[in-house]
Order: sequence, then C-alpha cells, then structure tokens
Amino acid sequence: MAKDIKQIVANAHETLIADALGAVALVVMLFVGLSLPGMI
Repeated sequence: MAKDIKQIVANAHETLIADALGAVALVVMLFVGLSLPGMI
C-alpha cells in the first residue's frame, strides 16, 4: 500500500502542488470573509 501511495504522489506531483495552493487560497478567503463583518 505504501508503494502505491508513493507511486501516486510521484506521478501527480504537479497536481498536488496546484491542489494545495487552491486549498490555501480557500482557507484565506474563508478567514477574510469571516473577518469582514468585524471591520465594517
């Protein structure tokens, strides 16, 4: 199983980076959206 996971990560390295950046962007937008009512 570990061998399979390593192979998947090796094959999808660029996609994983893009997905991680997308997840970080979503978290940032969530925190900004939640803090906006406090600023107004």
